[in-house]
Formats: sequence, C-alpha cells, structure tokens
Amino acid sequence: MNQTPLYVGLDVAKTQLDIALRPTGQRWSVANNEAGVADVVARLQSLAPALVVLEATGGLQWPVVTALAAAGLPVAVVNPRQVREFARATGKLAKTDRLDAQALAHFGEAVRPEPRVLPNAQAQTLQALLARRRQVVTMLTAEKNRLSSALPPIRPRLETHITWLEQELTALDDDLGQMLRQTPLWRERENLLRGAPGVGPVLTFTLLAELPELGTLDRRQIAALVGIAPLNRDSGSLRGKRSVWGGRATVRTALYMATLAATRFNPVIQLFYKRLCASGKPKKVALTACMRKLLTILNAMLKHRTPWQADHALNS
Repeated sequence: MNQTPLYVGLDVAKTQLDIALRPTGQRWSVANNEAGVADVVARLQSLAPALVVLEATGGLQWPVVTALAAAGLPVAVVNPRQVREFARATGKLAKTDRLDAQALAHFGEAVRPEPRVLPNAQAQTLQALLARRRQVVTMLTAEKNRLSSALPPIRPRLETHITWLEQELTALDDDLGQMLRQTPLWRERENLLRGAPGVGPVLTFTLLAELPELGTLDRRQIAALVGIAPLNRDSGSLRGKRSVWGGRATVRTALYMATLAATRFNPVIQLFYKRLCASGKPKKVALTACMRKLLTILNAMLKHRTPWQADHALNS
C-alpha cells in the first residue's frame, strides 16, 4: 500500500467537476450532477486522501463538499484569492478548470490547510437565505437609483418592482428569524450576540451562518479568519504600514455596518473609536480597529457564554 499522503484538488464549475491528485499527477473530470458527485466520492474513498481542497465558489461547492464530508473524507474549503496567488507564485499564470484543480492539489500539498467545520443542513439553509437577502438588497438599491432618473412611462414598473423587492426582503428576514427561534443552540447564541449594542439581526445571521468558528478560536485567530488582523509588510530595514486583506468578505461587510452603528450606540466601541481618532489615527484605521475589537468581544461572549457587560468589554 502506498504510504505517501495524497492531496486532491477539486475544481467546481456549474456543469463539471475537475479532479487532480498530488503527487501522482492523476487527473479526471465528471459531470457536476448527482451521478458525477457519487463517482468522485467513491473513487476518493478508495484512494483515502490526506486532504481534499476546494475553493469557495458562491455555493456551487456545497453539494460535493457535503457528500465528501458525509463519506468521512477530510475537506478544506479555501479562499480562491489565496490559491490564485499561490499559483502565480509557483509560475502558473494560465487559468483553466483543469489547471485550477492542479493548483488546488498543489496548494493542499504545500500549505495543508486545516479542514473546516462543515456547516450542518440548517447552517447551509441559513447561508442560502443570507445570500438571497444580499441579492435582494443589491437589486433594491439599483432599482431605487434608477427610479430617480426614470422617465414617466417607466416609473410605475420600477415602483411595482421596488414594492415586490421590499416585501421579499421582509419575508426573508422573517424566515431568518424563524430559523433561529426554532434551534435552541442558535437561539442562545443569537440572544448573546444581540445583547451587544450595535449588533443587529443581519450581523447575527451572518455570524451564525458564515462564521461557525466564532467562540472556538482566540482573538488573533478569529480576526485573521475574518480578514481584519493587521498584517506586516516589512522587508530589511524598511517598515511598511500594517494592512488587512483576505478573509471572509461577507462577514467583514456585515461587521463593518454593525461597527458603524456601534461607534454611535455602543459605549465601549464609541469610547475606543474617539480615543483612536484623538490620538491621530485616520478614521478608516480607527474603524477597522473597532471592527476587530467588536469581533473580539463577541468571540469572548460566545466562548464563555456570558452576556454583554460593558465593564468586561472595556478590558477585551
């Protein structure tokens, strides 16, 4: 039996799955349907790989990820940007589905990302509802912008569509709230999160669905996962500014909006923001630091299952 660890890169497209193995170099493709997914799972089970690596592709990856995880295979869903930069660093400048699968396998072999906790069926449903909510908000904003300059014959159509989108948004919010109320664990976590001033339903839904690691990692790890940890850009005697990048964009966007509210209504975040601005920090830098502080506080609240307490939060 071959004892060399086997790493699998799996590129997910709408109609096709491309698979590449390292270090053997084996490759094959199947249709992205129920039969194709079953074939991939069966073949990989017989190979017993050390890790299967896929990119987060806006939800397309979940059916095959779920099937692989249910079969007991170790799966890591990674940031596409990280894989693309790794491919460029190794001289792979071209981009095709087959090359993407090879790059994923090489990334898994070299970097060995930790398999992520697979969201359960309820979490995946929550993610789908959140994704649809973001789409509706985007469409609603676009239609309202069009309304301001629309000619009279078009205005009634736009107004009708805006009314429908607003109703759809209300229905989605109702469904999201109902899901949380039906799950005791999520209900407890929601109550803890909503106790922090500035934390509303959108951030709560997003954290529960798309950041299941919240409350299980330390403050540095959770900040890096979201993409708000300051990263060094130093070389030799040169010292660059610290910057943030990468991470989970949807979580970061929701956290940004909540932090804007927190700088007005959360006494701890408000005091921290004013102190940073008074010390000469640019407002954007101060706001990013407040995002990190708010996330750290929420992480500690879930880890220790303690409600919001301003005096404790001041020391976080």
